[in-house]
Order: sequence, then C-alpha cells, then structure tokens
Amino acid sequence: MCGINAIFAYGSAAPPVDRDEVIATRECMLSRGPDAGDAWFSDDGRVGFGHRRLAIIDLSPGGAQPKHFGSLTIIFNGEIYNYRELRAQLEESGRRFTSQSDTEVLLQLYDEKQEAMLGELRGMFTIALWDGARRRMLLARDPYGIKPLYYADDGATIRIASQVRALVAGGKVSTQFDSAGAAGFFLRGTVPEPFTMYRAIRALPAGSFLYVDANGVHEPVTYFSIAATLRDAVERDEHFTDNQRREIVHDAVLESVRYHMVADVPVGAFLSAGIDSTAVVALARETGATDLQTMTLRFEEYRGRVNDEAPLAALVARQYGVRHSIQELTLTDFRSELPRIFAAMDQPTVDGLNSYFISKAAHGLGLKVALSGAGGDELFGGYTSFRDIPRWMPVTSVLARVPKLGDAVHRLNAALSKRSRHISPKMGEIVRYGGSYAGAYLVKRGRFLASELPAILGHDIAAQGVARLDLLHLIERAVTPDPGNAFARVAALESSLYLRNQLLRDMDWASMAHSLEVRVPLVDAHLLRKVAPALVTRRERGKQLLAAAPRPPLPAEVRERRKTGFTLPIKEWLTQEAGGPVEFGKRSWARKVYEVMFSAERGHW
Repeated sequence: MCGINAIFAYGSAAPPVDRDEVIATRECMLSRGPDAGDAWFSDDGRVGFGHRRLAIIDLSPGGAQPKHFGSLTIIFNGEIYNYRELRAQLEESGRRFTSQSDTEVLLQLYDEKQEAMLGELRGMFTIALWDGARRRMLLARDPYGIKPLYYADDGATIRIASQVRALVAGGKVSTQFDSAGAAGFFLRGTVPEPFTMYRAIRALPAGSFLYVDANGVHEPVTYFSIAATLRDAVERDEHFTDNQRREIVHDAVLESVRYHMVADVPVGAFLSAGIDSTAVVALARETGATDLQTMTLRFEEYRGRVNDEAPLAALVARQYGVRHSIQELTLTDFRSELPRIFAAMDQPTVDGLNSYFISKAAHGLGLKVALSGAGGDELFGGYTSFRDIPRWMPVTSVLARVPKLGDAVHRLNAALSKRSRHISPKMGEIVRYGGSYAGAYLVKRGRFLASELPAILGHDIAAQGVARLDLLHLIERAVTPDPGNAFARVAALESSLYLRNQLLRDMDWASMAHSLEVRVPLVDAHLLRKVAPALVTRRERGKQLLAAAPRPPLPAEVRERRKTGFTLPIKEWLTQEAGGPVEFGKRSWARKVYEVMFSAERGHW
C-alpha cells in the first residue's frame, strides 16, 4: 500500500516537469507510505514519478518503487493477491525476475499483454505506468475502485495522485471550487465520482484505464462492470439447491479470504458483532491463520444496548481462538482527535469516523494490514434497500407517470413534515422519482433533499451544482446495462455508489491516516463472478448464506442479531456538545463537515 503521484508534460509547449512539485505532492502523502520515498524523472524532463512506500509484500529494497523494466517504469498503489500465480505463468514462458514483489510482476505482465493484463489481476490497485518505447502513460484502477486515483489535466500537462489534497499541495492545480461537489456532498453524504471539490480534479472511474500520449488524455475505457457481471449471472438462470448455494458461497469466500491473507507482515482484522466481519474472521481461521489479532471499538453511550458490539465480538474471538483487543472511545477522545480527522479527510464525507478510529486502534497494536467485512451487505443483500425498492416499484412506477402528481405530493408532504417529525419529506420525492430503480435509489439513499440545498448553499450555487452534478444520470449509469432483476439492480446500485463513493473511499483516507492497509475480501471481482449466479436467483436471505459459510458456523447470537451497522454515537456526542437536541446525527455532522472543509474554499466559487 502506498501513495503515488506523477506528472506528464505531454503537450509540446508544456514546460518540463517541476521536480519540486513532484516531491511536494509525494510528501503530502507521507502517512500513506512512511517506510520509504523515492522519485524518478525521464531523461527528457517530460515525465516525473513520486512514490511513498508502506512495505507489505517483499520488504527488501527489491520491492521499492518507482520500478523499471527496460523502457517501462511503474508506480502502483495496492496489492496484487494472485501475483505468485501470474509470476509462475510468466516464468513458464521464459521470463526471469530479480525480486519477490508484485510490482515486478505487473511490469513484465504489461510488457507481454499491455492493458489486457488488467482482467487477470486479483487485488486492489491504481497504476501509473510509463511506456517509454510507445511514449505513453497508462493509468488504471481496480474493478471496484477500492483504491482511488485522481487526475488534473490542463490541456498540456496531466498530474495524478492518490489524494485530492496531494494534487493541490503541488501548487500547480487550479483550486476553483466545484459546485457539483458541494451539491453531491449534501445529497449523498459524499462527493460522487468522478467529481471532487475542485473543477480541475477528477477521479479515474473504477474498473477502467486510460492512456495519455502526445495527443492528450484519452477517454477512460471500461474493462470491468458490476452491472454487466450481474446481468450475465441473471441471464445464465442457473438453479441450485440450498446446499449447493451454501457450498458455492463457502468455497468462493474462503478462497477470497485466503488470497487476502497474502502478506510478508502480520495480518489483523476488524471485528464487530455483525455477520460480515465475523464471517471474515472465521474464514481467516479456516484458511489456517494461527496468529490473528482482532479489534473492536466500544462506546460508553452504547453500553448495555443492542449497538454495543463488544460483548458479541469477544464471544466470537473466544470461539475462533484469536487475540482480541477492545478499544474504548469517549467524547473526549473524539473531540481531541477532530483536528487530525479533518486534516486527513481527503474529501468531505459524513462517514469514515468509525474506520478512522478502528484503524487508529489497529495501528496502536503494531499492525500494518487488517481485514474488513466491508462489502458484505452489497454482495449478499443486507440493506433495507434490497427489500424496500422492489416493493415500491409496482406503485411508484405508475404514480410517477401521472403529470405533476409528484410536485403536488411534494408540496403537501413538505408542509405536513414541518408540523410532524413522523412524516418523512421523502414521500413526495418517491412519487416524483420512483419511476425507475435509479430514481427510487436516489430517494432511498439521499441525505438532504435538493429542495433543501438553497438554504445551505445559496440559490445560485445550489442550482448550478445540481445541474452540473446531474445525479440521476450518474445513478442510472450504475444500472447500465440493466442487471436483469430486482436483486441484481439494487446490488449494482449499492456496490457502484454507496460502497465505492462512501465506504471504500472513507476506508482509504481513514486507514491511510494511520499507515494501515485495509483489505476487503468481500469486495472482489473474482468473488462476484463466482457467487453471483447463486445469489441473483436465491430464495434464502443472502446474509444467512454468508453466516452459514464458516466451519464451524458463526454463533447463533451473531446469526440472529438485529442489524445495527458499525456506527459511532455521533448524535449523542453532538447533543452533548450543543447542550440540547440536534437533528439526525449525520445531517448535523454534514453541516459540521461543510463548515470546516467547505468554508475555507468559498473564495474559489
């Protein structure tokens, strides 16, 4: 795991690469790679690479980057879990290696197959590769977008980095603020890709690559689609017995966990009381892991309540024989850590605090790598959206076709919701947008309504931001091509939007703030291909399939526990801070994040 950055002055009139800019951008990402830092510049001064290293695989200097092979030079962030098999295949064809690193495998694989190699990689990654013979740069990102990659192109020079803040730190990227980023933050709780806080900076889409050459930055090309993978599974229309489904899930998830254990340093795991993390820990033990360190957060505000995950997590740790640590977290801890949280937060978000503090706990235990159960709800249908949206559609798809009905219901509902907290202002929105899965998802997952934005951002900025964002269109892209049935559509929406834009991105900045690599075995393209045929046609509740996967099975207390999610007592803390009641916790927190992170940028609107 690392921080990477690069500059390519591709335009003939562009000035040469500024070495100080490369170093400044790289050093902004020090916590992503405290073990080593290096840089490389092409002889003609047109290309510069920077790299901060967190050594996980091949701890020797042989694993250092930038790495070279002939006319190829690479920097990459992430891990390739199947690099040993890929290396063996390359050796069979006569290739030889000088290190034990996955980075060298990438170089030689590209030398043989170019961008066609991407479909063979099992891992999380972003890649910048300079092909000197062809005078072009390859940028690529893993199928789910676990690792971020941002770029700024001014028409003559492209700059790339693992963080938005790092690009800005170089001093050459425009910091004109993007109203679409602000609108997206309040509507979704995070800035939706490809937007960022700045007009000049965009995210490379997940599951895609692009080339940059003398002709400029080419359009991204998709090599993996969650929606298409689910559609293929639906079209296969395979039929399984319940036992067959359980076997498929067990074998596929066990295999994924085994791959995610590949490391030359100890691997730990986050452990809550939920099915996802407990299943990952149980299956890690099933792979043969004998020295697994797990950790759980505990809050005084949750003690004795269903939200208190510590007792059940301790039970799971005892059952599977792992070393376990419980980290107590108080309002005082939260308050004292806030400046560092905002300094680490790469883009505004209402989430990530849980990941930040559990990563801090892991780092305190001396870990560099930890497994997480993130992605289980998206893969196995654990959210209420899997139930609610398909139930809405038969009614809302009809109502949405009635002219002006949505506007009328919205006005009536907005008026009534001001008089009673029991009336959701979203009711009018579901009539207005419920004609499609994308529209229904827009309402289901919304934080603030579009009608609330003028009061927060001002009328002009809100209108401009909503128009530029075109959020419904972004959501529709997540279900294009049509995944084929209700379960598959919601799975594609949750995986391509909430998981990618919120959970994975927050996991990245929050863990990297503590120099911790977090691995997500349930977020894996190879796993999706294997289990999708058994999930898209299932009758059994998906999460129960995952709960039944470990051998021995998860404790009944975990399997039967009501889902609460891995949360912090934000509302309770904000209430104490305010000295009185506050609106729903994450809405209050969103206003706090905006106040801290956005207000400093208002001069750039």
